[in-house]
Amino acid sequence: MTRKQFLKQLEPHAERLDMALVDRAFEFSERAHLGQKRLSGEPYVSHCAEVARILADLHLDSTTVVAGLVHDVLEDTGTTQRDLLQAFGPEVAEIVDGVTKIGHIPFRSVEERQAENYRKLLLSIAKDLRILLIKFADRLHNMRTLDYLPDEKRRRIALETREIYAPLAHRFGMAMVRWELEDLAFKFLESDAYGELAKKIARKRKERERLIHSVSEPLGEALAEAGIRAEIGGRPKHLYSIYRKMIVRDKPLEEIYDLLAIRVLTESVRDCYHALGITHTLWTPLHERFKDYIATPKSNMYQSLHTTVFGPEGHLFEIQIRTGEMHRTAEIGVAAHWRYKGSSNEKGGSNGSEIDEKLSWFRQMLDWQKDMTDPREFLEYLKIDLFKDEIFVFTPKGDLIQLPSSATPIDFAFMVHTQVGLHCSGAKVNGRIVPLHKELRSGDTVQILTSPTQRPSRDWVNFVRTSKARQIIRRWVREEEFKNSLALGKELIEKELRRNRVGKPDPEELLAVAQKLKQPSVDALHAAVGAGDVSLSQVWNELFPTEEEARRRPSSAFERLVDKVKGAPSGLKIQGIDNMMVRYSQCCQPLPGDPVMGYVTRGRGVSIHRTDCPNLLSIADLPERRVDIIWESDKDRSFLVRLVVAGTDRRGLFADVAGAVSRTSTNIKSGELTALDHGFEGTFVVEVSDLGHLNRVIAAMRRVEGVVAVERKEYLSSNERGIETVA
Repeated sequence: MTRKQFLKQLEPHAERLDMALVDRAFEFSERAHLGQKRLSGEPYVSHCAEVARILADLHLDSTTVVAGLVHDVLEDTGTTQRDLLQAFGPEVAEIVDGVTKIGHIPFRSVEERQAENYRKLLLSIAKDLRILLIKFADRLHNMRTLDYLPDEKRRRIALETREIYAPLAHRFGMAMVRWELEDLAFKFLESDAYGELAKKIARKRKERERLIHSVSEPLGEALAEAGIRAEIGGRPKHLYSIYRKMIVRDKPLEEIYDLLAIRVLTESVRDCYHALGITHTLWTPLHERFKDYIATPKSNMYQSLHTTVFGPEGHLFEIQIRTGEMHRTAEIGVAAHWRYKGSSNEKGGSNGSEIDEKLSWFRQMLDWQKDMTDPREFLEYLKIDLFKDEIFVFTPKGDLIQLPSSATPIDFAFMVHTQVGLHCSGAKVNGRIVPLHKELRSGDTVQILTSPTQRPSRDWVNFVRTSKARQIIRRWVREEEFKNSLALGKELIEKELRRNRVGKPDPEELLAVAQKLKQPSVDALHAAVGAGDVSLSQVWNELFPTEEEARRRPSSAFERLVDKVKGAPSGLKIQGIDNMMVRYSQCCQPLPGDPVMGYVTRGRGVSIHRTDCPNLLSIADLPERRVDIIWESDKDRSFLVRLVVAGTDRRGLFADVAGAVSRTSTNIKSGELTALDHGFEGTFVVEVSDLGHLNRVIAAMRRVEGVVAVERKEYLSSNERGIETVA
């Protein structure tokens, strides 16, 4: 594109743009990119000119258009920040720096570089929203010319566009940009499906125009009779939207009926509601598809009335009713509202505080990203926040809370307050107790029940929908696991020293060991031992490289006295640790008397397994996490075991089996027998103290007439289990 061609394209905007400044910026960009060509063979400056034209079509100011023309000079040429500052001033220089990717910094992975580029983009947007608008224009033109790139790079850019840029455009209310980005990504990621769908839609163009006319003509006449001035238009939904409907509903195009949207633009909000009433008198509405986004705008500032009606010939039509100003916001989002630092010469703007208020979700995103250190976690949360659609629910006092679609009471609790989420013990939706994983719907009234003793569960992460809730829960779980690992690791090291009658090392010695084992502190070393990341043998070898050094450090008389006062532990001993952070695994239900092995878990203590448990095979290559167990019977503790019974059915059998169990002084938690054609099968869940007690119960059951087999079942359901141990 030549300078003359570019300036001619900008003539419709000449009255509001500083054309002399724009002309100078074109020459600057052309000079900086001299000799550079795109893969299409065009001079590189043609891309810069197209970006600037897109920005001008969005009715943005001269500074933004100029920044669009020179947006790549810092990244792709020898131009410096100082050069830009001298040529166009600090405003343009800062915008271009915000658009420029992070370069010349070593990263450990592609994910880390990608995450830091997005992080820089988010922080830059917070300073100046025009940076985002330039990024959109840049990406839009790159997608339009993606055909010239190698296939692998083309797919990577198209996927990034679908996963990040299109959702970001949606969240900032820029529907036109989002639709084109999604369709272009669709074209390159599912090219066959795109081509076939585009042909089918094109073939039905005349039929589509006829159907739109069949609705718009009678609606226009009815509105005119009521004295409502309105513009009525129709359009098919964009290709990727139609394709998604086909995939989600698992139907061909011919069976997707809500493909047409009729748009009614009125002069006032009052006329919008009046037009809605008239629409519903002409055609029967589908009540569950009615949405009032004027009363409750979306977080991206979108406002409109949506109704779906059964129109002519039984076709479903979505009718969107809004004012002209709402329509501008719906099409170009923040670009329609933006005015920079109180500038008064641009039309259709509003001040920064209004933008901040309407885009509060973006401020929340900036808050959570500050604590993100893992690039994969950052990208995961970013995609969650960008993709979500919205629902509106109420507190018991009637306050409105916006949440993503499919949000749960846990998401609601954390949205109200972090402490409410951390202590959430239950929830009522519309006055009824519901599970914490229940999906909320628009219009629900939600009440959160709390308890000071309640703490988050790691399982909550699997069903929460907001990045805020997910981040807080994960952080809490990490802190708890670190605390538990710290205590366990400290105890393991101290007990190992006592077992070998060696005195405690001083803090400086432990810090030296920690540093040798690549741990930043003594606490980190203890936690690593407790989590199984560092073995006791590694710590021991660093403390005492030779046996002679260990012998030179005998434990003191006081330390030996403490050990003696503690006495011999009863019950479970884990390499000398008694009853500390122990979990009895549900996969094999170990009992005192079973041959058992301990496995150091990450942050949840020691998990006890039977030595024949199949799950121990999965940790065969992690010997440092295995610990020896001495398990003695403890009369004050009992364990739940499920027994499977089979035999020949007869009258009174259940009572006889239950009686036999009871005569062994055993409590039955639950029991059932089911008659079958060939006899009966059943289960009993009993409380026993050890393996000998269990064997006596099994023997007593086998002696009952009609019982042929009694076997111990390995796994208890959560309902049967109730709790893992009974004290």
